[in-house]
This record gives sequence, structure tokens and C-alpha cells, in this order.
Amino acid sequence: MVRLILIAAVGLLVSTTAKASCACRCVDGEMQPLCTSSIDLPPICPMTTCALTPPAIRPIQPPQLPPLGTTQRSQHQVFNPAARRYDWQTVCN
Repeated sequence: MVRLILIAAVGLLVSTTAKASCACRCVDGEMQPLCTSSIDLPPICPMTTCALTPPAIRPIQPPQLPPLGTTQRSQHQVFNPAARRYDWQTVCN
């Protein structure tokens, strides 16, 4: 009985899918890793040619404190592969 429970527990652990919380994206025309958490290890991004960023005026950002584990936040143009265009997004460093 204990062996059956142990096998079922291992099966559940193996069958769970891991979600990647970091992705390589074109930011202001350069490939950079973007992570959802400050404790995630950023991947090494491949050398890729990014589309040129369109000239645009940076949106006005109200003053806010950066999230824990980061030092600053700023607006950058990040390439959205689904829409095939650059969108303004807040990026924390």
C-alpha cells in the first residue's frame, strides 16, 4: 500500500508542467531576457536581429516605487510576437 502511494506521488510530480517565468524578447531593438520575478535566473538569449523600433514618445509614467528586489522601473518598447509590433511596457531592473 505504501509503495502504491509512493508511486502515485512520484507520478504526480513528474507529470506537472513547469511554467517558464523568463523569456527572451526584443526590448528597444535589442534581445534581452524578461522575467516575471526578481529571483528568477534570466536565460542566455540568442544573438538575434530585432525589428527596428518605431520612433515614439515615451508615455508619461506616474511616480511609483519599484517592486521588491528591483532598483528601478521604466517604460520600454517590447516586441509583442502575437501582434507583431512593439508595445510600451514597464520593465523593472
